[in-house]
Amino acid sequence: MINEKILIDDYYQMLIEKNSAYEGIFYVGVKTTGVFCRPTCPAKKPKKENCQFFETAQEAALSGFRPCKRCQPLSAPTSLSPEVKQLIQAIEANPQRKWTDRDFDELAISANTARRQFKKYFGMTFIEYSRARRLGLAFKQIRNGKPLIETQLEAGFDSGNGFRDAFSSFMGVVPKENGQIKVLTMAWIETILGPMTVVADDEGVYLLEFVDRRGLEKEVANLRQKLKAAIVPGSNPIIEELTEELERYFEGNLKEFKTPMLTFFGTAYQQRVWAELCRIPIGQTISYKELALRMGDPNASRAVARANGGNQLSLLIPCHRVINSNGQLGGYGGGLKRKEWLLKMEKQMIKP
Repeated sequence: MINEKILIDDYYQMLIEKNSAYEGIFYVGVKTTGVFCRPTCPAKKPKKENCQFFETAQEAALSGFRPCKRCQPLSAPTSLSPEVKQLIQAIEANPQRKWTDRDFDELAISANTARRQFKKYFGMTFIEYSRARRLGLAFKQIRNGKPLIETQLEAGFDSGNGFRDAFSSFMGVVPKENGQIKVLTMAWIETILGPMTVVADDEGVYLLEFVDRRGLEKEVANLRQKLKAAIVPGSNPIIEELTEELERYFEGNLKEFKTPMLTFFGTAYQQRVWAELCRIPIGQTISYKELALRMGDPNASRAVARANGGNQLSLLIPCHRVINSNGQLGGYGGGLKRKEWLLKMEKQMIKP
């Protein structure tokens, strides 16, 4: 149990704010109800004097608290509502299905709920999301040489012009018969520290970030623009491999990621810094000054810090292993508490 007053004050404030950056960092036991929750639990917040804070869910359970039924602290955290999860499962069960508002009756979900909640999480309605999923499949088929007219009809478009307009509206490019189209897939991966967004194709991962990272939308837009690519929801073998590796990593059972990374969108200097970051052994840290020395310029601490901050492959390129010369954590796009948790977990991983 956590007894430090400063931490208790900090954690209680994060509990009040439902701060997602503290997912997995602490759990709160509520004396008046006997349950324990994650920081983002939607339930009414207890008074501070009725709270006990724990580093792990196991500690809370061993102290006699039972898991909250609303936020389910024993499962991976997510900000997706049950309705959105159900709708995504429905799409994945038949990704080529052409949905209409009337189809929501069979799921016992109102069309307004689906529209509002999908807009909140993904910036598009459920109908738009399902259409983007169909268009993503169509992209792959065209790229693999399937005739455009056949792909258009299978995607549920009777009109060729409508098909091309839909592509242009969602993805910024118009499909061509020869299939010269670059398609990236975006997915949502649940982790103990909160959900992460991954963008990948069949060659490797382009982006991996916590979904609450500031500026994530801009990162995705820049990636789309730099690569002149369409980014569509879905999954592929690379994302499946990464999901499995992330699960093992957060369990403390994976010391090195094998999932291919694609970093050619960075500058030559950034790529050199990122390559150096990948040489930092798990369980160890270096300072920005030491990183600058390794780059051959002892006065380049700020330059390497900027390159560090430009890393879009969180965890895969371990920028969290760089700290200040005075031993303080320094910055981290995913939040300092996550950085602290990651470093502590990695040190535990190498203990004999």
